[in-house]
Amino acid sequence: MESMEPSLQDTPTWAAAIIFFFAIAVSYILAQSISFAGNWFRSRQKIALSDAIDKLKEELMILGFLSLVLAVVQRPISHICVPVKAADYMLPCRRLQPKSISSAAGYCVDRGMISLVSQQGIHQLHTFIFVLAVVHVLCSVTTMILGRAKMRRWKAWEKETQTTEYHVANDPNRFRLTRETTFAKRHISVATSSSSMYLWIKCFFRQFYDSVNRVDYLTLRHGFITAHFSRHTTFNFHEYTNRSLEDEFKTVLTISPPLWFLVVIFMLVDIHGWYSYFWLSFAPLITVLAVGTKLHVIVARMAVKLDRENIVITGAPPVQPNDDFFWFGNPRSILFLLHLAFFQNAFELTFFIWIWYEFGLKSCYHENFGITIARVALAVVVQFLCSYITLPMYALVTQMGSEVKRSMFGERTKTALRRWHEEVRVRRKKQHPHRRPPSTVSRQQQEISTQITSST
Repeated sequence: MESMEPSLQDTPTWAAAIIFFFAIAVSYILAQSISFAGNWFRSRQKIALSDAIDKLKEELMILGFLSLVLAVVQRPISHICVPVKAADYMLPCRRLQPKSISSAAGYCVDRGMISLVSQQGIHQLHTFIFVLAVVHVLCSVTTMILGRAKMRRWKAWEKETQTTEYHVANDPNRFRLTRETTFAKRHISVATSSSSMYLWIKCFFRQFYDSVNRVDYLTLRHGFITAHFSRHTTFNFHEYTNRSLEDEFKTVLTISPPLWFLVVIFMLVDIHGWYSYFWLSFAPLITVLAVGTKLHVIVARMAVKLDRENIVITGAPPVQPNDDFFWFGNPRSILFLLHLAFFQNAFELTFFIWIWYEFGLKSCYHENFGITIARVALAVVVQFLCSYITLPMYALVTQMGSEVKRSMFGERTKTALRRWHEEVRVRRKKQHPHRRPPSTVSRQQQEISTQITSST
C-alpha cells in the first residue's frame, strides 16, 4: 500500500512557498548573526573568540553535510532488508505487541524481511543529531559565561598588585620563613600529611567551598611572572588567563570524530534492561570531580616543593611552574578530560530533550521516570560544577606549566612587533641600500618573533 500523505505535486503552491521562504529566512538570519558575532569579537581584539566563531561555522557546515547525507540516503537505507529475527535483538524498549509495518517498509515486507532502519527512524535520528549539536554549543557557551563571571572578581585582586600595600607586604628585601607565609599555612599542613589519600580527600572537599582563593591567585601569579618575565611586575595576569581561556574555548566547542564515535557507542549500548544511560550519566560527574581535586592537589604540591627547596624566601612565595605536576606531564590532558565531560553532559541533556520531543515524556525510554529525573538533575549539577567551580580553577592552575601559552601574545602585541620589524627593515634599507647590516635584534626578541609568526 502506498503512503496516503500528499506529495509536493498535491500541495498548494502558496503553502510550499511559505515554508521555503521561512527556511531561507531562518538560515540567512542565523548565518548573518554568526558573521556579526565574529566581526564584533574581531573589532574588540577578541581574536580567540573570533576563531571560536569560525570553528562554530565549521561545525555547522559538517552538520549541514551530515543532514544532506541522511536526507539523500533515507530511502535507499529503508530498502536495506534484514531478517525479522535480527530486529528482535538489542532493542531499546520492551516490545509488548507485534510491530506495525508502515507502508514505507512494503519493499522489505514483500520479501518476508524488515527494513534495517525505516524512513521515520532515519528522520528521528536526523533530529537527534541536530539537537545534540545545538545543545552542545549552548552548554559550551553557558560554561564560558558562568566561568568568566566567576573570574571577574580576580580583577580586583589584579588591581591590588599595583598598590603600595601589596608591594610593601611582598618587599623583595624582606626575609621570611616559607612556612610563615599564608600560602604555606594553607597548603603545607595538608600536603605533608603521612597519607596521600588524606591529601586527595581534603582537596576533594576544598573545591566546593574554597575553589579559587585570593592567596592562591596572587601566589601563582607571582610564580608565573617570575618564571617567564623576571622582574616584569606590570604584567596583567588576569587578562592573560581570560585570553588563554578564550583560546581554548574553540577546542571545547568542537565535536571531533572521536566524540561522534562516542555517541555511536552510547547508542549501541542503549539496550532495554541495561540502564546504561543511568550509569553513563555518572561519568561526567566523576571526571569533573577528579579534575577539580587534581587541580587543588597540584597547588598543594607546589607549596610543598617550595618549602623543601627554600626554607627562607624573600618577597612573595616564588612557586615554580612545572609540567610534572600534571597528569602525563601535560597540562592539556586536563583540557581533554574537561572537553570529554562537557560533551558527555551535553549528550545527557540532548537525549532527554530528544526523547521528550519525539516520543513524549512518558515514553518507553522513560520507563523508570525516577531514574530519568535523577539523570537530568545530575546533568544540571555537572553543568554548574564545570562552569562555576572547575573551569576557573583550571584557567588559573594550568598556567603553571613549563611553557607559556600562545595567548600571552595578544593581537595588539603581535601587531606592534610586526610594525616594529617593518620599520627597522625600512630604516636599514635606507641607511644601507647596497649591503645588509648585521642583525642587532636580541636573541629573546627573535624567539618572541618566531613564536608570533608560528601562532599566526
